[in-house]
Amino acid sequence: MSLPSPEAAALAATTIRVLTVDAVRQAGIGHAGLPLGCAEIGATLFGEILAHDPSDPAWPDRDRFVLSAGHGSMLLYSLLHLSGYDLPIDELRRFRQLGSATPGHPEHGETPGVETTTGPLGQGMGNAVGMALAERMLAARFGPELVDHRTYVLASDGDLMEGVASEAASLAGHLGLGRLIVFYDDNAVTIDGPTGLSFSEDVGRRFEAYGWHVQSIDGHDRSAILAAVEAAKHVEDRPHLIRCRTHIGFGAPEADTKAAHGGIPDESVEATRRTLGWTLPPFEVPGEARTYFEPAAQRGAAARAAWAGRLENALRDPELAARWRAFQERELPADLEARIPDFRGAAAMATRQASGKVLNAIAADVPALVGGSADLAGSNNTTLAEHGTVEPGKFEGRNVHFGVREHAMAAIANGLALHGGLRPYTGTFLVFSDYMRPSLRLAALMRQPVTFVFTHDSIFVGEDGPTHQPVEHVAALRAIPGLEVWRPADARETAVAWSAALRRDDGPIALVLTRQGVPTLEGEVEAGAARGGWVALPESGGEPELVIVATGSEVGPSVETATVLAGEGRRVRVVSVPCLERFGAQDAAWRDSVLGTAPRLLVEAGVEQGLSMLQRPGDRFHGMRGFGASAPYKDLAEHFGFTAGAVTAAARELLG
Repeated sequence: MSLPSPEAAALAATTIRVLTVDAVRQAGIGHAGLPLGCAEIGATLFGEILAHDPSDPAWPDRDRFVLSAGHGSMLLYSLLHLSGYDLPIDELRRFRQLGSATPGHPEHGETPGVETTTGPLGQGMGNAVGMALAERMLAARFGPELVDHRTYVLASDGDLMEGVASEAASLAGHLGLGRLIVFYDDNAVTIDGPTGLSFSEDVGRRFEAYGWHVQSIDGHDRSAILAAVEAAKHVEDRPHLIRCRTHIGFGAPEADTKAAHGGIPDESVEATRRTLGWTLPPFEVPGEARTYFEPAAQRGAAARAAWAGRLENALRDPELAARWRAFQERELPADLEARIPDFRGAAAMATRQASGKVLNAIAADVPALVGGSADLAGSNNTTLAEHGTVEPGKFEGRNVHFGVREHAMAAIANGLALHGGLRPYTGTFLVFSDYMRPSLRLAALMRQPVTFVFTHDSIFVGEDGPTHQPVEHVAALRAIPGLEVWRPADARETAVAWSAALRRDDGPIALVLTRQGVPTLEGEVEAGAARGGWVALPESGGEPELVIVATGSEVGPSVETATVLAGEGRRVRVVSVPCLERFGAQDAAWRDSVLGTAPRLLVEAGVEQGLSMLQRPGDRFHGMRGFGASAPYKDLAEHFGFTAGAVTAAARELLG
C-alpha cells in the first residue's frame, strides 16, 4: 500500500490547525498553540506511523500514543476524529463543554483513543515509560507474535522541565526501553515567554546522558519525521528522543510568542484561516483530509486481524490460554482468600511484615502482580522472593527497582496499569507519599487498580525524627476521592486489605503499614474488616457508655483501655476502622450497629482531620497536634500519649 502524497499530508495538517482554532473560538478558551505547531507531527503519526485500529481502540497489541502535553488536547481530538474513532464532529464543536467527550485536557475513559489522562505536565512521560515497560515485560512472557508494539509520546518543554519526567526518563534509559519514542516539541516558548527565561540546558545532551538515542529534526517536515522514526526502529536497546524544532501557533499572527500558547482572539482566528488558505465554514472537513488517514486505519485493521489469528492459534494451548487470561483479564484464583496466610493466633508483628508474607504467598497464584519499591524494598517488604528482577534487556522478572524516584514510580505504575495485562504495586515510606501525590490523584481519577504500599506509617518511625514521621499524610490520602486508604490494625486486617486491593478493579488502594510490631486481634476479624469497620472488642453487658474508634497501631492500646475499664465496671466498645472509605460505603444500619450512639473517643497517631468524618459534637479526638520527635518509638508513645495508660486517661475524662 503506497504512502499518501505530500499534498494529502499537508492538507491533513492544515485541517487539524483549522479545527483547532474553530474549536477554541467556539469554546472561548483553550490552548491553540501546540496543535498549530505540531500538526505535521500528529498527522504523520496517525496517518503513516501508528499501528492502530479506530474500530477497536482497546486492541491489546496496538501502538500507544500519549499526549503528555495535554493542554494541546485539540491536536488529539482532531486526530481521533479524522482517523475514524467514535468522536463525531459535534463533539469537537462541544470542546470543553459539560458532558462532552472533548474535555479541556484528555481524560482516559471519556474519549475513545485517549490512552491516559494528561494535563499535569510530565505525568504522560511517566505513564508512557510504564506502558513501554509493560510491553517489554509481556513480550518476555508471551513472545513477539502476541506482544510487539511501540509507545509514542508528544512532550513539551514544560513536560521536560518537570522532575517526574526526568525521573522516568532516567529509569527508561537505564532499562533500555527501545520501544519508547518521544517527540519533543522544541518551540522555545512557554506561558511566561521564551524558554530562555528559565530553561537553557541542552536537552539532547541530557537525554543522551540518560542513555537515550537522540535525533534533531524540523518538526514541520513530514519526510524528516518519517526518517527519524525509521531510524529509531533500528535502535532497539535505547529509548528515543526526537527533538522537533517547531513554531508554536504556526499560521497565527501570534506565532512564536507566548500569546500563541493559549486561546487566540477572533480576529486572529480569521487571520489564521486566511494565512492557511482556508475558506470552508467552521468545522467543515474536506473529504480529502479524511482520506489521508484511511490507509492507516486499513493497515491497523489488517494488523489487528492478523494478530487475532495468531492469538487464536496460540490459545489452542490450554496452558498458554490460562496464562493469557491470568494476565489480560487480571484473573484471580476463585479461592484467593484461602491462599492468603491465616494469621489467627500469630505473634505480634509489624503490618509491613505481614504484607510481605501475603505478597509472597500469593505471588505464584497472581502472575500479573508486578512491582517494587523506591529503593526501600527491604524496609517495605515488597520483594517477591522467587520471581526475579527486571534488568536492562531482561524483562522476565517481576521485581522492579525504581530507584529513589517516588514520583516517577507512581506515574510508571499508572502506565503499567493503563497498558493492561499487569497489576502493579509500589512501595515507599508513607512520608514520601507527598512526592507521589499528583500520580496518586490521577490513579484515582482514572480508576486504575494500582496498589500503593506505604510503610513506616506514623511517629513510631522513631529515631529518624519528624522529617520522616508522617502525621498529616493519612488524612491527606483520605482526601483524594476514589482512593481507598487501608490502615490495618494487625496482620489479619493486613491480609484483608490485600484481598481488597487485588479484588478492586475500579480504583487504587493505599496500604498504610506499621514499622513496629502490633498484637494480633481476636474475633471475627476478616468478616468485619472486609466491610471497613467492625467491633474489635464489644462492651460487657448493656449499651456502651463509650466507643473508642481507632485505626492501625492505635487499636491495640484501645483494646487494652477497654479491658481495664471493663474491670472497673464500665461498658466500653472498641471499633477498628481499617478503611474509612469502605466503611462509609456500607449501609447506614451496619454503620450504626458498629458505632452505636455513645460518645466516641477517636484515637489515631495522626492529625485530627483523619478521623473527622466520624466525629460528632461532644466526641473527643486523641491524636497528634503537631510534628513528632526523634526518639525510640516506645518513648514517643509515652510522650505523645499513645500508650494504653494515656488512652485510658483520655477515656476516663470523656466518661466523666
